[in-house]
Amino acid sequence: MTERRGGLGRGIAALIPSAPPVGADGATMGGTTSGVRGGPAYGNSEPESSVSRETEDSAQGSVAGAVYKEIAIASITPNPKQPRQVFDEEALNELEHSIREFGLMQPIVVREIEGDEYELIMGERRWRASQLAGLEYIPAIVRETKDDALLRDALLENIHRVQLNPLEEAAAYQQLLDEFGVTHDELAERIGRSRPVITNTIRLLRLPLEVQRRVAVGVLSAGHARALLSLEDLGHQEDLAKRIVAEGLSVRATEEQVTLKKSEAPAKEKSSAKKQIQAPGFDRLADRLANHFDTKVKVSRGSRKGKIVIEYGSIDDLERIAEMILGKEARGINEE
Repeated sequence: MTERRGGLGRGIAALIPSAPPVGADGATMGGTTSGVRGGPAYGNSEPESSVSRETEDSAQGSVAGAVYKEIAIASITPNPKQPRQVFDEEALNELEHSIREFGLMQPIVVREIEGDEYELIMGERRWRASQLAGLEYIPAIVRETKDDALLRDALLENIHRVQLNPLEEAAAYQQLLDEFGVTHDELAERIGRSRPVITNTIRLLRLPLEVQRRVAVGVLSAGHARALLSLEDLGHQEDLAKRIVAEGLSVRATEEQVTLKKSEAPAKEKSSAKKQIQAPGFDRLADRLANHFDTKVKVSRGSRKGKIVIEYGSIDDLERIAEMILGKEARGINEE
Protein backbone atom coordinates (compact mmCIF):
# COMPACT_ATOMS: atom_id res chain seq x y z
CA MET A 1 0.00 0.00 0.00
CA THR A 2 1.39 3.40 -0.96
CA GLU A 3 2.20 5.57 2.01
CA ARG A 4 0.60 9.00 1.94
CA ARG A 5 2.84 11.97 2.57
CA GLY A 6 0.76 14.93 3.61
CA GLY A 7 1.78 18.55 3.55
CA LEU A 8 3.74 20.77 1.22
CA GLY A 9 7.33 20.30 0.17
CA ARG A 10 9.87 22.05 2.41
CA GLY A 11 10.80 24.51 -0.35
CA ILE A 12 7.45 26.33 -0.37
CA ALA A 13 6.47 25.61 3.25
CA ALA A 14 9.72 27.16 4.51
CA LEU A 15 9.39 30.30 2.38
CA ILE A 16 5.69 31.18 2.59
CA PRO A 17 4.18 32.11 5.97
CA SER A 18 1.00 30.26 6.89
CA ALA A 19 -2.36 31.77 7.72
CA PRO A 20 -5.46 30.15 9.21
CA PRO A 21 -7.55 28.48 6.47
CA VAL A 22 -10.50 30.59 5.41
CA GLY A 23 -13.84 29.09 4.39
CA ALA A 24 -16.31 30.45 1.89
CA ASP A 25 -18.05 32.45 4.64
CA GLY A 26 -14.77 33.90 5.92
CA ALA A 27 -14.74 31.78 9.08
CA THR A 28 -11.37 30.48 10.26
CA MET A 29 -11.00 26.72 10.00
CA GLY A 30 -8.75 24.36 11.90
CA GLY A 31 -7.16 21.05 11.05
CA THR A 32 -7.08 19.39 7.66
CA THR A 33 -9.21 20.71 4.82
CA SER A 34 -12.25 18.88 3.58
CA GLY A 35 -11.24 16.50 0.81
CA VAL A 36 -12.77 13.42 -0.80
CA ARG A 37 -13.31 10.12 0.97
CA GLY A 38 -11.94 11.63 4.15
CA GLY A 39 -8.51 12.16 2.59
CA PRO A 40 -6.33 15.24 2.98
CA ALA A 41 -6.63 18.10 0.54
CA TYR A 42 -2.99 17.86 -0.38
CA GLY A 43 -0.41 15.12 -0.61
CA ASN A 44 2.06 13.96 -3.22
CA SER A 45 -0.42 13.90 -6.09
CA GLU A 46 0.88 16.00 -8.92
CA PRO A 47 4.48 15.58 -10.04
CA GLU A 48 5.78 18.97 -11.07
CA SER A 49 9.06 19.83 -12.77
CA SER A 50 11.69 21.64 -10.74
CA VAL A 51 11.58 24.43 -13.31
CA SER A 52 7.90 25.17 -12.75
CA ARG A 53 8.29 24.91 -8.97
CA GLU A 54 11.19 27.39 -9.07
CA THR A 55 9.08 29.70 -11.22
CA GLU A 56 6.36 29.95 -8.57
CA ASP A 57 8.89 30.19 -5.71
CA SER A 58 10.80 32.99 -7.40
CA ALA A 59 7.53 34.80 -8.05
CA GLN A 60 6.78 34.67 -4.32
CA GLY A 61 10.14 36.11 -3.39
CA SER A 62 9.53 39.27 -5.42
CA VAL A 63 6.21 40.14 -3.74
CA ALA A 64 5.87 41.12 -0.09
CA GLY A 65 3.06 39.62 1.98
CA ALA A 66 2.61 36.29 0.19
CA VAL A 67 0.75 33.94 2.54
CA TYR A 68 -0.32 30.28 2.48
CA LYS A 69 -4.03 29.50 3.03
CA GLU A 70 -6.54 26.77 2.38
CA ILE A 71 -9.46 28.45 0.64
CA ALA A 72 -12.83 27.39 -0.72
CA ILE A 73 -12.67 26.30 -4.36
CA ALA A 74 -16.01 28.00 -4.99
CA SER A 75 -14.47 31.38 -4.10
CA ILE A 76 -11.89 31.15 -6.92
CA THR A 77 -12.40 32.42 -10.47
CA PRO A 78 -10.08 31.55 -13.38
CA ASN A 79 -7.47 33.94 -14.70
CA PRO A 80 -9.11 36.03 -17.48
CA LYS A 81 -5.68 36.53 -19.05
CA GLN A 82 -4.86 32.82 -19.18
CA PRO A 83 -2.99 32.36 -22.49
CA ARG A 84 -3.70 28.64 -22.57
CA GLN A 85 -7.04 27.93 -24.25
CA VAL A 86 -7.01 24.12 -24.49
CA PHE A 87 -6.90 21.77 -21.49
CA ASP A 88 -6.36 18.10 -22.32
CA GLU A 89 -9.39 16.23 -20.96
CA GLU A 90 -7.52 12.94 -20.53
CA ALA A 91 -4.71 14.63 -18.60
CA LEU A 92 -7.27 16.36 -16.36
CA ASN A 93 -8.96 13.02 -15.62
CA GLU A 94 -5.62 11.45 -14.72
CA LEU A 95 -4.84 14.32 -12.36
CA GLU A 96 -8.34 14.05 -10.84
CA HIS A 97 -7.78 10.37 -9.99
CA SER A 98 -4.36 11.21 -8.54
CA ILE A 99 -5.89 13.91 -6.32
CA ARG A 100 -8.62 11.51 -5.16
CA GLU A 101 -6.03 8.96 -4.10
CA PHE A 102 -3.15 11.07 -2.80
CA GLY A 103 -4.44 14.63 -2.45
CA LEU A 104 -2.89 17.80 -3.94
CA MET A 105 0.68 18.58 -2.99
CA GLN A 106 1.58 21.76 -4.86
CA PRO A 107 -0.62 24.75 -3.99
CA ILE A 108 -2.16 26.98 -6.61
CA VAL A 109 -1.31 30.70 -6.60
CA VAL A 110 -4.10 33.29 -6.36
CA ARG A 111 -4.68 36.94 -5.65
CA GLU A 112 -7.50 38.37 -3.52
CA ILE A 113 -9.82 40.55 -5.57
CA GLU A 114 -12.47 41.52 -2.99
CA GLY A 115 -13.63 40.14 0.32
CA ASP A 116 -13.13 36.38 0.26
CA GLU A 117 -13.07 36.17 -3.53
CA TYR A 118 -9.88 35.12 -5.32
CA GLU A 119 -8.52 35.05 -8.87
CA LEU A 120 -6.14 32.40 -10.17
CA ILE A 121 -2.59 33.33 -11.11
CA MET A 122 -1.05 29.88 -11.49
CA GLY A 123 -2.39 26.34 -11.36
CA GLU A 124 -5.61 26.34 -13.38
CA ARG A 125 -5.13 22.68 -14.31
CA ARG A 126 -4.81 21.72 -10.63
CA TRP A 127 -7.84 23.88 -9.79
CA ARG A 128 -9.98 22.27 -12.50
CA ALA A 129 -8.91 18.75 -11.52
CA SER A 130 -9.61 19.48 -7.83
CA GLN A 131 -13.14 20.56 -8.77
CA LEU A 132 -13.62 17.29 -10.69
CA ALA A 133 -12.33 15.40 -7.64
CA GLY A 134 -14.97 17.09 -5.47
CA LEU A 135 -12.65 19.00 -3.14
CA GLU A 136 -14.26 21.84 -1.18
CA TYR A 137 -11.00 23.57 -0.21
CA ILE A 138 -7.63 23.81 -1.92
CA PRO A 139 -4.14 24.81 -0.71
CA ALA A 140 -3.18 28.19 -2.14
CA ILE A 141 -0.56 30.90 -1.90
CA VAL A 142 -2.23 34.32 -1.82
CA ARG A 143 -0.25 37.29 -3.05
CA GLU A 144 -0.73 40.68 -4.63
CA THR A 145 -0.27 40.80 -8.40
CA LYS A 146 -0.73 43.63 -10.88
CA ASP A 147 -2.58 43.01 -14.14
CA ASP A 148 0.57 42.88 -16.26
CA ALA A 149 2.17 40.44 -13.81
CA LEU A 150 -1.01 38.32 -13.92
CA LEU A 151 -0.61 37.62 -17.63
CA ARG A 152 3.16 37.32 -17.33
CA ASP A 153 2.91 34.77 -14.51
CA ALA A 154 0.31 32.67 -16.32
CA LEU A 155 2.44 32.79 -19.46
CA LEU A 156 5.59 31.81 -17.57
CA GLU A 157 3.90 28.88 -15.89
CA ASN A 158 2.64 27.46 -19.17
CA ILE A 159 5.90 28.10 -21.04
CA HIS A 160 7.95 26.28 -18.42
CA ARG A 161 5.50 23.38 -18.44
CA VAL A 162 5.57 23.35 -22.28
CA GLN A 163 1.77 23.41 -22.47
CA LEU A 164 1.08 26.30 -24.83
CA ASN A 165 0.91 25.56 -28.52
CA PRO A 166 2.96 27.98 -30.70
CA LEU A 167 -0.08 30.08 -31.66
CA GLU A 168 -1.22 30.47 -28.04
CA GLU A 169 2.29 31.51 -27.09
CA ALA A 170 2.43 34.02 -29.96
CA ALA A 171 -0.96 35.48 -29.00
CA ALA A 172 0.13 35.82 -25.36
CA TYR A 173 3.31 37.66 -26.36
CA GLN A 174 1.31 39.98 -28.61
CA GLN A 175 -1.19 40.63 -25.82
CA LEU A 176 1.62 41.65 -23.47
CA LEU A 177 3.03 44.01 -26.11
CA ASP A 178 -0.37 45.56 -26.89
CA GLU A 179 -1.79 45.91 -23.39
CA PHE A 180 1.30 47.07 -21.52
CA GLY A 181 3.23 48.98 -24.18
CA VAL A 182 6.53 47.13 -23.83
CA THR A 183 9.05 46.56 -26.61
CA HIS A 184 10.28 43.15 -27.77
CA ASP A 185 13.53 43.71 -25.87
CA GLU A 186 11.72 44.69 -22.66
CA LEU A 187 9.41 41.70 -22.92
CA ALA A 188 12.37 39.38 -23.50
CA GLU A 189 14.07 40.70 -20.37
CA ARG A 190 10.91 40.39 -18.25
CA ILE A 191 10.10 36.78 -19.11
CA GLY A 192 13.62 35.47 -19.61
CA ARG A 193 13.46 34.69 -23.32
CA SER A 194 15.63 35.99 -26.16
CA ARG A 195 14.26 38.77 -28.35
CA PRO A 196 14.60 36.72 -31.58
CA VAL A 197 12.55 33.90 -30.03
CA ILE A 198 9.76 36.32 -29.11
CA THR A 199 9.88 38.10 -32.48
CA ASN A 200 9.87 34.88 -34.50
CA THR A 201 7.04 33.44 -32.43
CA ILE A 202 4.88 36.54 -32.93
CA ARG A 203 5.50 36.34 -36.68
CA LEU A 204 3.41 33.14 -36.70
CA LEU A 205 0.34 35.35 -36.34
CA ARG A 206 0.98 36.61 -39.91
CA LEU A 207 0.17 33.19 -41.37
CA PRO A 208 -3.20 32.62 -43.06
CA LEU A 209 -5.90 31.51 -40.62
CA GLU A 210 -6.12 28.03 -42.11
CA VAL A 211 -2.38 27.53 -41.65
CA GLN A 212 -2.62 28.91 -38.09
CA ARG A 213 -5.31 26.31 -37.29
CA ARG A 214 -3.02 23.51 -38.49
CA VAL A 215 -0.24 24.82 -36.24
CA ALA A 216 -2.62 25.17 -33.26
CA VAL A 217 -3.77 21.54 -33.46
CA GLY A 218 -0.23 20.26 -33.95
CA VAL A 219 -0.54 19.16 -37.59
CA LEU A 220 2.22 21.63 -38.50
CA SER A 221 5.17 22.32 -36.22
CA ALA A 222 6.54 25.75 -35.37
CA GLY A 223 9.52 24.91 -37.59
CA HIS A 224 7.22 24.28 -40.56
CA ALA A 225 5.38 27.53 -39.83
CA ARG A 226 8.58 29.60 -39.70
CA ALA A 227 9.67 28.12 -43.04
CA LEU A 228 6.32 29.06 -44.60
CA LEU A 229 6.74 32.66 -43.47
CA SER A 230 9.63 33.02 -45.90
CA LEU A 231 7.06 32.93 -48.72
CA GLU A 232 5.48 36.34 -49.27
CA ASP A 233 2.38 35.07 -51.10
CA LEU A 234 -0.32 33.84 -48.69
CA GLY A 235 -1.68 31.49 -51.34
CA HIS A 236 1.71 29.86 -51.71
CA GLN A 237 1.88 29.47 -47.93
CA GLU A 238 -1.49 27.69 -47.88
CA ASP A 239 -0.59 25.45 -50.83
CA LEU A 240 2.71 24.36 -49.30
CA ALA A 241 1.04 23.79 -45.92
CA LYS A 242 -1.35 21.34 -47.59
CA ARG A 243 1.60 19.57 -49.22
CA ILE A 244 3.40 19.29 -45.88
CA VAL A 245 0.41 17.49 -44.38
CA ALA A 246 -0.34 15.34 -47.43
CA GLU A 247 3.25 14.27 -48.07
CA GLY A 248 4.58 14.35 -44.52
CA LEU A 249 7.38 16.78 -45.41
CA SER A 250 10.03 17.40 -42.77
CA VAL A 251 11.06 20.94 -41.78
CA ARG A 252 14.25 20.58 -43.84
CA ALA A 253 12.30 19.41 -46.89
CA THR A 254 9.88 22.30 -46.41
CA GLU A 255 12.75 24.79 -46.35
CA GLU A 256 14.05 23.31 -49.61
CA GLN A 257 10.61 23.68 -51.19
CA VAL A 258 10.47 27.30 -50.04
CA THR A 259 13.87 27.99 -51.60
CA LEU A 260 12.74 26.43 -54.89
CA LYS A 261 9.51 28.44 -54.87
CA LYS A 262 11.34 31.70 -54.24
CA SER A 263 13.76 30.99 -57.10
CA GLU A 264 10.85 30.78 -59.55
CA ALA A 265 10.98 34.52 -60.25
CA PRO A 266 9.22 36.07 -63.26
CA ALA A 267 11.29 36.22 -66.42
CA LYS A 268 11.26 40.02 -66.44
CA GLU A 269 12.96 40.10 -63.06
CA LYS A 270 15.67 37.75 -64.30
CA SER A 271 16.60 39.99 -67.22
CA SER A 272 18.65 42.87 -65.88
CA ALA A 273 21.56 44.99 -67.03
CA LYS A 274 23.82 43.31 -64.51
CA LYS A 275 23.14 39.64 -64.02
CA GLN A 276 23.05 38.72 -60.34
CA ILE A 277 24.55 35.47 -59.15
CA GLN A 278 22.08 33.55 -57.00
CA ALA A 279 23.06 30.79 -54.60
CA PRO A 280 21.02 28.82 -52.03
CA GLY A 281 23.35 30.06 -49.32
CA PHE A 282 22.36 33.65 -50.07
CA ASP A 283 18.67 32.87 -49.64
CA ARG A 284 19.31 31.16 -46.32
CA LEU A 285 21.42 34.11 -45.16
CA ALA A 286 18.67 36.54 -46.17
CA ASP A 287 16.11 34.50 -44.22
CA ARG A 288 18.32 34.48 -41.12
CA LEU A 289 18.88 38.23 -41.34
CA ALA A 290 15.14 38.79 -41.86
CA ASN A 291 14.39 36.76 -38.73
CA HIS A 292 17.03 38.67 -36.77
CA PHE A 293 15.89 42.15 -37.79
CA ASP A 294 12.19 41.22 -38.05
CA THR A 295 11.93 42.78 -41.50
CA LYS A 296 12.50 41.90 -45.15
CA VAL A 297 16.17 41.53 -46.14
CA LYS A 298 17.63 40.97 -49.63
CA VAL A 299 21.16 39.69 -50.29
CA SER A 300 22.48 39.82 -53.86
CA ARG A 301 25.87 39.42 -55.53
CA GLY A 302 27.16 40.40 -58.92
CA SER A 303 30.31 39.18 -60.61
CA ARG A 304 32.62 41.01 -58.18
CA LYS A 305 30.53 42.63 -55.46
CA GLY A 306 27.03 42.61 -54.03
CA LYS A 307 24.70 44.34 -51.59
CA ILE A 308 22.46 43.77 -48.59
CA VAL A 309 19.14 45.64 -48.52
CA ILE A 310 17.29 45.93 -45.17
CA GLU A 311 13.78 47.37 -45.42
CA TYR A 312 12.13 49.43 -42.68
CA GLY A 313 8.53 50.52 -42.20
CA SER A 314 8.95 53.79 -40.30
CA ILE A 315 11.52 56.07 -38.69
CA ASP A 316 10.99 54.24 -35.39
CA ASP A 317 11.56 50.96 -37.16
CA LEU A 318 14.76 52.35 -38.73
CA GLU A 319 15.98 53.47 -35.31
CA ARG A 320 15.25 50.01 -33.90
CA ILE A 321 17.27 48.31 -36.65
CA ALA A 322 20.12 50.82 -36.40
CA GLU A 323 20.30 50.29 -32.64
CA MET A 324 20.55 46.54 -33.17
CA ILE A 325 23.57 47.14 -35.43
CA LEU A 326 25.28 50.10 -33.75
CA GLY A 327 24.04 49.83 -30.19
CA LYS A 328 23.23 52.93 -28.12
CA GLU A 329 25.18 55.14 -30.55
CA ALA A 330 22.26 54.89 -33.00
CA ARG A 331 19.72 56.45 -30.63
CA GLY A 332 18.28 59.82 -31.55
CA ILE A 333 18.14 59.36 -35.33
CA ASN A 334 14.64 60.79 -35.29
CA GLU A 335 15.88 63.95 -33.54
CA GLU A 336 18.76 64.78 -35.89
